[in-house]
Amino acid sequence: MIQFKHVTLLGCFFLTSLISFAQTSIEGRWKTIDDETGRIKSVVDIVERDGQFFGTVVELFRLPDEDQTPHCDKCDDDRKDQPALGMEIVRNMVVSEDNTQEWKDGTICDPKKGSIYDCEMWLEDGEPDVLKVRGYIWFVFRTQDWLREVD
Repeated sequence: MIQFKHVTLLGCFFLTSLISFAQTSIEGRWKTIDDETGRIKSVVDIVERDGQFFGTVVELFRLPDEDQTPHCDKCDDDRKDQPALGMEIVRNMVVSEDNTQEWKDGTICDPKKGSIYDCEMWLEDGEPDVLKVRGYIWFVFRTQDWLREVD
């Protein structure tokens, strides 16, 4: 009887751990919100490969007067002249050693400006569906909220 209680209790802890882990993952689809206009600009799909996280633009939301098929004509790396749709804009993010709800040491590309920034991302406690994304050069930074796309 005691063994059954211990197994049940252990199972509950295990399930709770799995649920907590699932909530802190950044894998999945995120709606990017422009911090200047508040408008949804795109959907980025974040995946893990070999312990690093990468994000690819899988959908664009363009106004009628905007270029409907923008390309990164100002980029100066392998993304030069590539279409924004399908572009890998987030690269090489790794989980922070200090906090499993933070990712760092990667880069993010702004296809409109062609700029590549150092990047860090984090989930604030109690908000697993809002990803804070900060691109920065030295002490100058810009932070956006990305919203988890739910089924």
